[in-house]
Amino acid sequence: MPKAHQEQVLIVGGGFGGLAVAQALAKQKVAGRQITLISNKPHFEYHSSLYRVVTGRSALEVCIPISEVLAGSEVNFVLDEIVSFDGRQKFAEGSSGRRYTFDYAVLALGSVTSYFNIPGLEKFSFGFKSILEALKLKRHLHESFAACVGPSASPEKKVCLLHLVMVGAGPSGVELAGELATYARILAQHHQVDPNLITIDLIEAAPRILPSFAPAISAIATRRLRALGVNIFTNRTLVKEEVEQITLREMTMKTETVIWTAGVATNILYQQIPGLTFDPKGRVVITEHLEAVALPGIFVIGDAAANPYGGLAQTAINQGRFVADHLNRLITGKTPRAYVPKKPYYALPIGGRWALALMGPLRFTGRLGWWLRRLADLRYFLSILPFSKALTAFRNGGRLVESCPICSDY
Repeated sequence: MPKAHQEQVLIVGGGFGGLAVAQALAKQKVAGRQITLISNKPHFEYHSSLYRVVTGRSALEVCIPISEVLAGSEVNFVLDEIVSFDGRQKFAEGSSGRRYTFDYAVLALGSVTSYFNIPGLEKFSFGFKSILEALKLKRHLHESFAACVGPSASPEKKVCLLHLVMVGAGPSGVELAGELATYARILAQHHQVDPNLITIDLIEAAPRILPSFAPAISAIATRRLRALGVNIFTNRTLVKEEVEQITLREMTMKTETVIWTAGVATNILYQQIPGLTFDPKGRVVITEHLEAVALPGIFVIGDAAANPYGGLAQTAINQGRFVADHLNRLITGKTPRAYVPKKPYYALPIGGRWALALMGPLRFTGRLGWWLRRLADLRYFLSILPFSKALTAFRNGGRLVESCPICSDY
């Protein structure tokens, strides 16, 4: 008797969306189905808290082994990087040389940094879209403060070293600016540097910060940042970056620390897949079932999907769970349902234990907003990990971990 065909589901990407669809599919326990998740990292990065790694908190909160998330499930996890994908012939190839065939595939590759071809920006700026980038930026901050100690640093050099510039005032830029306003003064105390030399600038090309939010929300965030001592420049476009200077439209700034949070683009692999179509923003055009147009059985979720509320963890999670439910409906003969985008809630920490939380028509600021954000973090950890490990990951977010020998003495 011929062996029954096993349905192969391939998931590419180990972020919020990829893990959501993998866990939801595993819970269905469909006989004859094989689920494979491929990621180029052995760990899941909880990007929502990366700003905390930059400012001294433990990286263990944002670095969770994928093997722990998928432990006990029937999902086969493979550490590899997909370099070629054919949605018509239904196979993918990894950098390892391994070939993966599938009946259905879910592409959840996330986004990459875009530098908009601005001269010098990629070479001289810092990002924090990954744990490695966050730790690199953190080390640079400590080195900058350490370089201000002693007679060798001139006053002009100190001002340049302690001038921190963030370009891009979306949620990531606002969160980091607020956190750095507090953290930089802690570093100044530890290194015995005059805190009055610190300058923190937030630059945005749009007329206001948080341009995707309502003007009233932008106004609240603006007041909070200014109360923390952050300078805000709007309607300013970065033109060029050099070693110790950036050039904006109509002005220049002396600095050795430029943090780029303004530009993202879809993963380059999408552009190399035959048959995909894209919207004007470079996102993949999808159907009401999140399938790529003209490529049946190929689902695109997360940052690259041309869908409302893209670029947010909540959206990627909702889309991953929808795809798992849709595949189950196809197998069981149930009527497919269309994906309905859910308006996300927001909780933006802006320095210290203060956050701006938006939940539908409700608005919370201050310590209550901050606790709502931390509860959202805990809720997510509980959704992907056993209770004890989820609690450990959450608690790690409160730990200070400094590699700088001066700061670690405090």
